[in-house]
Amino acid sequence: RATLLLSRCLLKMVKGNIIVPEEILSFCCNGLQGSTSPPRAREPGEREEAPGAMASPLPARNPTEVQMSQLVLPCHTNHRGELSTGQLLKWIDTAACLSAERHAGCPCVTASMDDIYFEHTISVGQVVNIKAKVNRAFNSSMEVGIQVSYEDLCSGKHCSICKAYATFVAQGPLGSKVRLKPLAPQTEEEKIEYSIAAERRRMRLVHKDTLKDLLTHSSQETELETRDGSGAVPAEKTRVESVELVLPPHANHQGNTFGGQIMAWMENVATIAASRLCHAHPTLRAIEMFHFRGPSQVGDRLVLKAIVNNAFKNRWVPVAGAPLPPSPRPSAASSLLSGSMEVGVSAEAYGQEMSVSPRHINSAFMTFVVLDQEGCPRTLPMVAPEPGDGERRYREASARKKIRLDRKYVVSCKQSEVPLSVPWDQSNKVYLSYNNVSALKMLVAKANWALAREKEKVRMYTLEEDKFLSFRIEMSVCITASRAFSLLSNLRRRHEWDSHYVSAELVQEVDDDDMIYHVVSQKLRHENKPQDFVILASRRKPCSKGDPYVVAFRSVTLPTHPARAEFTRGETLCSGFCIWPESEEMSKVAYYNQAMPGYLNYVTTNVAGLSSNICSTFEACEKFLLKNKEDLISRLQDF
Repeated sequence: RATLLLSRCLLKMVKGNIIVPEEILSFCCNGLQGSTSPPRAREPGEREEAPGAMASPLPARNPTEVQMSQLVLPCHTNHRGELSTGQLLKWIDTAACLSAERHAGCPCVTASMDDIYFEHTISVGQVVNIKAKVNRAFNSSMEVGIQVSYEDLCSGKHCSICKAYATFVAQGPLGSKVRLKPLAPQTEEEKIEYSIAAERRRMRLVHKDTLKDLLTHSSQETELETRDGSGAVPAEKTRVESVELVLPPHANHQGNTFGGQIMAWMENVATIAASRLCHAHPTLRAIEMFHFRGPSQVGDRLVLKAIVNNAFKNRWVPVAGAPLPPSPRPSAASSLLSGSMEVGVSAEAYGQEMSVSPRHINSAFMTFVVLDQEGCPRTLPMVAPEPGDGERRYREASARKKIRLDRKYVVSCKQSEVPLSVPWDQSNKVYLSYNNVSALKMLVAKANWALAREKEKVRMYTLEEDKFLSFRIEMSVCITASRAFSLLSNLRRRHEWDSHYVSAELVQEVDDDDMIYHVVSQKLRHENKPQDFVILASRRKPCSKGDPYVVAFRSVTLPTHPARAEFTRGETLCSGFCIWPESEEMSKVAYYNQAMPGYLNYVTTNVAGLSSNICSTFEACEKFLLKNKEDLISRLQDF
């Protein structure tokens, strides 16, 4: 009836040459279509709801997230009906590039790719699901995290394939660099990835130096093994050289060759080289971290070269601190380098004139295995390296094998799977430092912290998770963040404010950011001797605005400082300070500790509210910071 009355009024207004306002006309038309109320004005920032959309809002999605699903067809597979790793690398690079360009708003190129470990093969008819999103943007580069899984459409089974991190660089006109806008993480997972991305970036920058240091300090350990040479295959017989012409389908809209396409070509020649050693069909298990040295364009001739650098014995290689496998069959982590071979592969670009010096595009190291019917690595023939350069590659391959084991074990394992005290040496020092800082940053980014106690300016929070009970104690102090960072990162002064510390001896200064201390603490009530710790202290200054100063602690073992009878050897898994500047003169100082059973005896009464020991210790920390701040000011005035 209301609709009929509106129609009659509208008709009279039109006959009387009366101008009908647009709002009334729209309202009448909507009423004729069944609407009984005028359209609601949208709030600022509110999106227009699509027709047929659900009333309940969906959770916010990361604007840089890209999802790709690809059905594996016969044209994507090898002779075994398994997805070619080269094809998978092309899909990974494409998805990651699209994610990077979503954030940058301009073309992006692949700068580097971290280690990739392939856990399973993918068969024809299955679906590859790839999810990529930007974890953090730096000045002109950004880290993109990629997760790859497969889906069996018949059984509904889902399985993880690999996780990768790629670095992309944004490019403006004529290849100029573009300054990227910062990324604001929203979820707990995104905040963790954002925080640790800075530490992964640091690890990439020192990757080459890590190999050099290991070769320098262990030159005697990496000498050629004594072999009779009867079954050794000359490395020269595995050499492969192939050329590819870069055509428009291989390049992006700027004419630069896709990084994934180059990786696919490199994987192809590396597979041929590996096959020439084992006379079988190898399976790619890992790709070493690599960097693209320069771009190639449509029309370039890419010359790809590959050779087997080393083949490793088919035995289980134990990782220090890792439990023995329950059966003779090696575990997934240890079989990576059990009966495996490393293939070195390079890509160089030429123009039309082959006489011109080539441009080095990329070098990579790929690890292959040959699997038997039960999926276990087979024994491989030995490699006889060429004198000179071949022997150098042979030794470097052995060093990279050790680094890969350490990196996969220390970096990739879950926190609960890493022993409390991992042996420290030259090969894993970078990755122990990474694990130390990233573990603390992950703890900082956790949600669901509960306020347990508040005493004046000191607040104590707890977090119960799995078998860990974590603590956070924080307060605001009138001191600059940089000065607090300098004072709290020096464990030799810890006894000045923490009564539980008796002494801290600097055992080894690894570099400017990492120190190893031997710490002696007070006796516990139920013990008749003091505790001692061997602690790696890793310090980091902010990577960008908004980041805290970080001082992270974790236990390590050193041959020079074994457990002794006069002490009870203690261990700490994750603890440390985070310091945020609140103003020019104020800082928020927070201490975190992921408590282990030995530490719980000390803090139990504090959690119950029966003692103020922890709060008193932190108040003493504030007095220590203020006292030394004043001492610094007076020294500057005297100067």
